[in-house]
Amino acid sequence: MSTNDNTVFPAVMEGAIGSETIQTVNARELYSFLEVGVRFNDWVSRRITEYAFEEGKDFYSELSKTSSGGRPSREYYISLDMAKELAMVERNEKGKQARQYFIECERRAKNAVDPVAVLNNPAAMRGLLLSYSEKVIELESRIEADKPKTQFFDQFMNADGLYGLQNAARAFNCRPNLFIRWLKEHYLFYQGGNLVARVQFIQMGIFEVKTSIVDDKVRPQAFITPKGLKYLNERVPDDLRMRGAA
Repeated sequence: MSTNDNTVFPAVMEGAIGSETIQTVNARELYSFLEVGVRFNDWVSRRITEYAFEEGKDFYSELSKTSSGGRPSREYYISLDMAKELAMVERNEKGKQARQYFIECERRAKNAVDPVAVLNNPAAMRGLLLSYSEKVIELESRIEADKPKTQFFDQFMNADGLYGLQNAARAFNCRPNLFIRWLKEHYLFYQGGNLVARVQFIQMGIFEVKTSIVDDKVRPQAFITPKGLKYLNERVPDDLRMRGAA
């Protein structure tokens, strides 16, 4: 896909990540488009580590043979969600363009079904209704299964629907000091003696920073959003949890 100014974006193609067939992007093509100033292998490995991306969930990789018969290179095929996040954290115009492009690709994919063609095709209509019925049943089952966990997490939520760092640690059944130390390694930093979230994680909706006035001084404080609680729960190392974790 390209724009009127002849900008050529990374190709979006179908790929199998885990058990799903989804839209994917070749990470090397995205790297070239973003004009990153470091070696590809260094960039992709660092980003995977920094943002805790998981192979089989966010991307898959494979060795690709070269035409000259030299040493094969490792190619990474990443989901559009991962591609959007990688584009966003570059914080430049190319990253903004890439993210908007991926959002447009998702929109087009969602609108790809022709309703008139489906209505005129009984077999397609039956298949579509069956698919939606299965999704509704699956969603209802998930909601029912998640009720105890949701109720458990709700007891740690404040009036704004946010979680303090200490309460989030309790929700995850982690020791607060170890949990907050882990957050500081990956998501938080000190600003004037106060822990606040890094900008990219605020933009992702994982954290929210609120300010209060203490002793006539404005003090920021990081809170975890409900979306962030789910995001972090999937990434908290098992060795931080105490026995009986939710």
